[in-house]
Amino acid sequence: MKKLFAGGLLLLSSVAQAAEIDVYRDPSCGCCHAWIEHLEENGFEVTDHVTSQVVALKQELGVSPALRSCHTAVYKGIFIEGHVPASDILALDDTSDLRGLAVPGMPVGSPGMEMGDRHDAYHVIAVGADGSQRVYSEH
Repeated sequence: MKKLFAGGLLLLSSVAQAAEIDVYRDPSCGCCHAWIEHLEENGFEVTDHVTSQVVALKQELGVSPALRSCHTAVYKGIFIEGHVPASDILALDDTSDLRGLAVPGMPVGSPGMEMGDRHDAYHVIAVGADGSQRVYSEH
């Protein structure tokens, strides 16, 4: 809460802070840029890292090959793999028991993969700190 003084009156205002996220993507990927735009439209402050070393980063973060997609992000110390909706990321209260969230592959209709009215069903997978996996959300 930020206190503002105006004409002798004490005004209280909420100052929303943008959620910060680092996105790592290959220079040749177009859908990654569309996902970044989705994040920004939903209040994220994105630092865009264009690199040819995305696979090495995935390995370092513990993203299993079965969960991989085209880009990887880091948010509050966990990985965000692929086209995870911003709403799912923002809904994370406590990330201490998580290694990451992932949308494997590139499902049509997920953020950044829009193709007209087509929308394939997909799951966002939560990966626990112990490597366990569970469905976090369904879209």
